[in-house]
Amino acid sequence: MTTMTGRDELTSRDPSFNNHPAFAGVRAADPVVTRVFAIDAARLLADDKCEDVVLLDVQGLSQICDYIVVATGTSDRQMRGSADDVKKLAETTDNGVFRHSVDERTTWYVLDCVHVVVHIFEPNARAHYDLELLWGDAPRVEWQRPGEKNRDLAGLHGG
Repeated sequence: MTTMTGRDELTSRDPSFNNHPAFAGVRAADPVVTRVFAIDAARLLADDKCEDVVLLDVQGLSQICDYIVVATGTSDRQMRGSADDVKKLAETTDNGVFRHSVDERTTWYVLDCVHVVVHIFEPNARAHYDLELLWGDAPRVEWQRPGEKNRDLAGLHGG
């Protein structure tokens, strides 16, 4: 049995949903391509020196997306640059960004790539919203390259 989530489920119930202007260019995703994009986004954030990067598989738990990437930035400039890099990655991999935060002086950047949602927090905002606790039932996806360690400077993930 195939499990549909979010947009795919709505589309199957109402084909006219595809004609909504907000979803222009968005199509059902290949699960393998979606997972690869989520892993690539997590790796890109780590390469951009974001800390405590976590990738959660929320398939079957969320009707909004399949994967959530959470990372901590060390400065507003770094967070903004990392968000721009993920946006470029999404565009070059034919995923695109459906919506993203636009506040220049924010403590939380969000990029909604439809099947993957990326959150880049400043440390206090991440601790306050604690998405890992909120999605505690979601399995973590191993995204590091072989032999690579996650930058866990805050000591959030004992391991």
